[in-house]
Amino acid sequence: MRLTLIVPLLLSVLLAGCGDKQQDLRDWMAEASKDLKPNLKPLPPIRQASVVNYQGSGLLDPFKQAKLEPDKKSGFVPDANRRREPLEAYPLESLKMVGVMMRKGQAHAIIAVDKTLHQVKVGNYLGQNYGKITGISESAVTLKELVEDVGGEWTERISTLQLQEQAPQEAKK
Repeated sequence: MRLTLIVPLLLSVLLAGCGDKQQDLRDWMAEASKDLKPNLKPLPPIRQASVVNYQGSGLLDPFKQAKLEPDKKSGFVPDANRRREPLEAYPLESLKMVGVMMRKGQAHAIIAVDKTLHQVKVGNYLGQNYGKITGISESAVTLKELVEDVGGEWTERISTLQLQEQAPQEAKK
């Protein structure tokens, strides 16, 4: 008989514990928020923007990427079909101008490379950067080279090959 009294008592205690535990918190929040009013300032009125016509229709558009890049119309392109001359196999730094001679009123420069002497005149090519000789003086050979820049475009560069003075030790040999 005692068991019949204890079981319903235990069931009632268990059911009482399953109730909503946070109801008292919800009641307190509802009571506290009754008197609260938000302290918001009203939004400012929206102003109408004035319409302005764009007057630069013929000018460059600063927002187009194509206009931000430099023009790629250099016109300098090396001739790939041209037959290469022997001195184009050497870098310009390895070539030495050792003299000048006149032949039929035209100046010819004497270029030394690998213990070999070569005669060149205006219009000949030398160096690995498509260097074309544009002038020969008593002290230097001037040439225009075509070099590829970072953007892949060919640009023209003026270079000179100075006359190499022979040192007194080399003259004695």
